[in-house]
Amino acid sequence: IILENLPTFNSAFRFEERLRSLETSFFEYRQTNQFADPVSAIPGIVHQYMDQQMKEAVREAVQIQTDRLQDSLQWENNEFLRNIDENMKKVLKELVKNQVKEQVSPDLSKMELKKILIEKMEGNKSIQRSDKQRNLYKALVKAYEANKAILDTYGDSTILKRRREDDDQE
Repeated sequence: IILENLPTFNSAFRFEERLRSLETSFFEYRQTNQFADPVSAIPGIVHQYMDQQMKEAVREAVQIQTDRLQDSLQWENNEFLRNIDENMKKVLKELVKNQVKEQVSPDLSKMELKKILIEKMEGNKSIQRSDKQRNLYKALVKAYEANKAILDTYGDSTILKRRREDDDQE
């Protein structure tokens, strides 16, 4: 019996009444307070700001990666062009070398022919028959020795240059 007369928690503290009163006053406060709407808009503003910051960060990261890739590709392209340039130089050098050999060969064969002719003339003693033949022989020997000295001193390039000058004079 005594327990029945004891007040309950709700009746002692009037919890439900207080809760309703707080809800009502909060609702009224939201309706009359000019800052309630801006305060409730803060989460949306923060979300929008975070989206903008994320987009900017992603854009910068993509730009940095694009720049790195572009630099890498530029380096590879330059390396490829350097290799092509080196190979072209090698090919051209080999081509010129072959052309020089082809152009020098007739000069060398002329030298060899002069040498053979000199040896034949000395062998059959035809240079002793007349002054004209002796003078021709001496001129041939002189030309042969001059060409040989030039070839020994300066190499194949001088023969080519001299040959071109001779062609120009003709």
